Amino acid sequence: MTSREDERLAQAAVTALTGQLALAPKPGLPDPRDLGARATRQDHRALRWSAKALAPGLAAMAAAARRTGEPTPGLRAELGAIGRGTEHSVGLAGGGHRGALWALGLLVAAAALAPGAGARDVAATAKRLAAHPDKRAPRRPSRGSSVSAKYGAAGARGEARAGFPHVRRALDALTTARSAGATEGEAQLDALLTVMSTLQDTELLYTAGPLGLRHVQAGARGVLAAGGTATEAGREALTALDADLHARAWSPRGSAGLLAGALFLDSLPVSARVPAAA
Repeated sequence: MTSREDERLAQAAVTALTGQLALAPKPGLPDPRDLGARATRQDHRALRWSAKALAPGLAAMAAAARRTGEPTPGLRAELGAIGRGTEHSVGLAGGGHRGALWALGLLVAAAALAPGAGARDVAATAKRLAAHPDKRAPRRPSRGSSVSAKYGAAGARGEARAGFPHVRRALDALTTARSAGATEGEAQLDALLTVMSTLQDTELLYTAGPLGLRHVQAGARGVLAAGGTATEAGREALTALDADLHARAWSPRGSAGLLAGALFLDSLPVSARVPAAA
C-alpha cells in the first residue's frame, strides 16, 4: 500500500521526466516543436503519456523501500520485479523511458529510504541498492547490456553502481548556470549537454557506433565551450548540433533519462534535520 509521501515522490519523478520533455531545442531528442509535424507528433505525445504511466510503479517502489527500511538484496529484487511490471504498463501507454525508469526507480526508492537527505546522499543510497544483483532478472541480455559488453561502456547499470556520476554532474551544471543568471530552461539544457559531453550512451553506440558517440560528445562540448545556451554563440552551436543529430537520426536518450534523474533530485526538499543512517 502506498502513502501520500510515496505518491509525492513518484509524481516528482514524473514531473522531472515530463519537464525535460518540454525543453527545446534538445539535440536529437523529441521536444515541443515536434507537435507541428505529423510524423513526430505522436512520438512526443506517446512519451508524455508513457511518462505518466510510470507513476504507479514508482510509488510502489517508494512504498517497498519505506517498508523495508534498508538497501537490502531483497529490496533490490522487489524493485526489479516492480520495474518489469511497470515496463509492461508503459509499453501499453506508448512505450519509451526504459532507461529513465531504471534511474528514477532507484533514486525514488533511495529517497524513500533517506527522507530529508540531500541529493548526493540519495545518490549514494541508490548506489548501495544498485550494488546488489537482481537474481530474478531475465537471463537474456538486453540491447543495452549487449552494447555495454561489446564496447566496454558502463551503461545504465554501471552508472547506477557508480553512484550516478552524470546525475551529479548535471546537478553541478544546474547550479553553475543558475548562478550565472541563466533562465531555468537554459540551465537545464546546459545540464543535458554536460551529460551528453561525456556519457557513453549505449543507445548512441548502438545506432552510431563509437565514432558517432564521439561526434555527439564533441558537439555537446562545443556548445558549452561557446558559453552555453544562455549566450548567442552557444545557442547558435546548439541549433547546429540539433539539426545535425536530427538529420543523422541519432538520439542521446540515455542523457535525457539522467537529466530527469538530476531534476528529480533537484526538486527534493532537504530537511533541516540530520537524516537517519541508511
